[in-house]
Amino acid sequence: MKKVWLVGASVMAQDYIKVLKALDVTLTVIGRGEENANICAENMSCDVLSGGIDNFLSSQPILCDAAIVAVGVEALFETTKKLLELGVKSILVEKPGALSKDAFVILNALAKEKDATVYIAYNRRFFASVLKAKEIIKQDGGVTSFNFEFTEWSHMIEGIEKAAGVKEKWFLANSTHVVDMAFYLGGLPQEIQCYTAGSLAWHPSASNFSGAGVSETGALFSYQANWESAGRWSVEILTKAHRLIFRPMEKLQIQNRGAIAQEYDESIDYTLDEKYKPGLYLQTKYFLENQVEALCSLEEQSNMMDIYYRIGNYER
Repeated sequence: MKKVWLVGASVMAQDYIKVLKALDVTLTVIGRGEENANICAENMSCDVLSGGIDNFLSSQPILCDAAIVAVGVEALFETTKKLLELGVKSILVEKPGALSKDAFVILNALAKEKDATVYIAYNRRFFASVLKAKEIIKQDGGVTSFNFEFTEWSHMIEGIEKAAGVKEKWFLANSTHVVDMAFYLGGLPQEIQCYTAGSLAWHPSASNFSGAGVSETGALFSYQANWESAGRWSVEILTKAHRLIFRPMEKLQIQNRGAIAQEYDESIDYTLDEKYKPGLYLQTKYFLENQVEALCSLEEQSNMMDIYYRIGNYER
């Protein structure tokens, strides 16, 4: 039975606990504040340690087989760094993994030095809708073009309390869920042109985004988002035979070539996505079983940072 450390006692951590209980591992949950640790323990009927990762590591615990980092975005980098320095060999860290290019340079170097593997948890890669889409894409001979929208509801986000620096990098911290899914299905960008306009008090680099390019598979793509207008997250993947529509992203609608109708695919089994947070069960299962082909590696995320900085108009 694998020994797993889960760092964090947040709502996201609770979603992981539900999955990890079903996967039958030896679980240690490490929270920080006592109040949140107690809430998590009560909600999930499990033991949760308080005091944070430093306090836990000071007890010199026997190393785990794998660790999952589900702390606040602002603490992802430092927590992952400490686990690597300790010698943990297999780590799954919540997206985006870190909030700066410099942080990824450090993590990459440390992971190589310690001969460790780190993966970024983009659970949308494991939606039942996405798995079905991958089957259709293969049958159709690949993606010819795709488009996506990552509009955020700024009127709601501006009132959310987050640690310093998180909302200023909100595209990276949150919107990359959409972008990662689109490039996962359509191919990573080989060429890209990015345009931005506007600004928000909490996201000064831009509020209006547009761009286009060519993926490494030869598919043309475009994107847009306007955080000061109406909109929602969506991805559309086009093959020679179908338009695959993720709007909402958890469900798959299909438009056949030559048809007007866009219909939900009723053949998809959404059982796991209904029982657990969508995508989380298979993502966690494959990570623990070292079936990592579909996971976002630390190196892949590091390589994408230049692209993400251009899309978000970030300087540092």
